[in-house]
Amino acid sequence: MFKGHPKGLIAAALSNMGERFGYYIMNAVLLLFLASKFGIPDEVAAIIYAVFYFAIYVLSLPGGVIADKLQNYKGTIQAGLLTMAAGYVVLSIPLMGFLDPAQPNGGSKMLILVITCVALLVIAFGNGLFKGNLQALVGQMYDNLEAEAAKEGPEALAKAKSKRDPGFQIFYVFINIGGVLAPFVAPSLRQWWLGLKGMTYNADLPALCHQYLAEGAGMDATAMSNLTTMMEKSYEGYASVDMAQACVNYLDVFNTGVHYSFLASVAAMLISLVIFLCTKKGMPNPAKKVKASVAEGVKEQVEEIAPEERAAMAKDVKQRMAGLYAVLGICVFFWMAFHQNGQSLSLFARNFVNSDSVAPEVWQFLNPALVILLTPVIMWLFGTSWGRKFSTPRKIALGMGFVALAYLFLVVLCGMIGYPSGTDYLAQDAATRLPKTGAWVLIVTYFFLTVAELFISPLGLSFVSKIAPKHIQGICQGLWLSATAIGNLLIMIGPILFNKLPKLWMCWLVFFIICVIAMAIMFGMLKWLERITAEKK
Repeated sequence: MFKGHPKGLIAAALSNMGERFGYYIMNAVLLLFLASKFGIPDEVAAIIYAVFYFAIYVLSLPGGVIADKLQNYKGTIQAGLLTMAAGYVVLSIPLMGFLDPAQPNGGSKMLILVITCVALLVIAFGNGLFKGNLQALVGQMYDNLEAEAAKEGPEALAKAKSKRDPGFQIFYVFINIGGVLAPFVAPSLRQWWLGLKGMTYNADLPALCHQYLAEGAGMDATAMSNLTTMMEKSYEGYASVDMAQACVNYLDVFNTGVHYSFLASVAAMLISLVIFLCTKKGMPNPAKKVKASVAEGVKEQVEEIAPEERAAMAKDVKQRMAGLYAVLGICVFFWMAFHQNGQSLSLFARNFVNSDSVAPEVWQFLNPALVILLTPVIMWLFGTSWGRKFSTPRKIALGMGFVALAYLFLVVLCGMIGYPSGTDYLAQDAATRLPKTGAWVLIVTYFFLTVAELFISPLGLSFVSKIAPKHIQGICQGLWLSATAIGNLLIMIGPILFNKLPKLWMCWLVFFIICVIAMAIMFGMLKWLERITAEKK
């Protein structure tokens, strides 16, 4: 499996796996953590989450510029890991314990929320310094491998080139190994901390606690009944204090365990840093002189081209860039729908999936686990004579179809059961609500979403590399990251639909329609896109 690949690949993959492990701990719990800690509406927590996710990808662009300017990729990567560790240290401090129980919604609470948001931005900036630049080093490994192979002849060069795609797939799998394990950390620590304090986990209690602290005796009778019943089951000593103090105590303990999980993120960053420091001598560093010489050579070649040939080249570049923008527009909607795994699908797992034995955050492991399981199957499928008939644009179009299937499944299921909106469901009497679904619903949904990811995410990068003009490859990769960032910013729409539309199936129907339209547009552009990619030499 690793034969013929650069020696530094595994070290880079391990460094990335540690960083991704720390990141996915936070990513699995972020939306639900913000809501449970601060009592803010799901929609507000979704905006914070979306801006954070947007920043992660957007800041990879200045992160790359910094590394290019300094010509110090390794130093920039190290700085990124340390910056992320600093952000996670701030998140690991259980500042809710400093709140005055008598004024639980006071100004100090807003200050702590601001500090939390600043910590998230620090993590996003550190990720920007780390993410793209480590991938650039991996790309340089294969550039060097191909350069050495070229000295041995065409056959050796062809063999070396065939290693690049599998190499990045190995790199991608290591990312998802960290993602599989991470979602278990925060719920496990929270459960342990609750147990130490004589409490048990209840997904509905934090919202009810915040509601009581805000409304007091004026709380709705149904909500008050639900709060009392759940407190009796989940907090052994609640009767020894008044309800306000009981709510503050439960929120403090509930969220402190999650805070402590961020210490695991800090440890993961430091482990990644140690691995990188111990192995960085074996990793390449792009040389400035080589870039300059290449640029001069390109300039000389352009000067020798006849005017009519330059015009034809300019037309070809415009065609390719138009095709690139078209596909990036489609991928914006893919990421908006796919990354509902941290937004409306997390809320669905909290509100509508039975969490007696498994906390809702844990189900985030399904996507990376399925990536690891399905990647060999998809690679085999694409490698068969039948699979080779499908062009990259066609595979991307089919990927949008799989996303649509995920949401069609949810439309049918929630429509048949008759679930109301998330807000209305929680406002109902807990004893008479429609029953929650089983975990199999999430398994089916994430199966379709993961297949779609494997059709679109790595193949989208492949499409960019095929269609991008040689002199602006870096800019085109930056455009891919920007499209991903825009899609991530739009994910805040999910929780709004989840809580505001009268029926839950209507929320999923919106995503289904968007994905079907995007798929139809992609199929409509298919021949044009296939012609453009085929023309690229």
